[in-house]
Amino acid sequence: MVDDIQTARELATHANDIAHLQDDMDAMKEDIKAIRKSLEDIDKTLSEARGGWKVLMMAGGAISAITAVVGFFTGRMTP
Repeated sequence: MVDDIQTARELATHANDIAHLQDDMDAMKEDIKAIRKSLEDIDKTLSEARGGWKVLMMAGGAISAITAVVGFFTGRMTP
């Protein structure tokens, strides 16, 4: 009889622990979904920024080349 009561208490304790673990897992799933969404947004932003950096670098290179050519032909820059 004592063993039956002890077993029932242990089962109730385990059932309670499992319920808490399930709640924690559900919360973790929601957190992971939010993190995944955030990472997708960051990836999208970085993809857009990469194109902007390329244009900025090409514009800087073109301005540098034009400045060098103008400086060379006006005599401000000697070889």
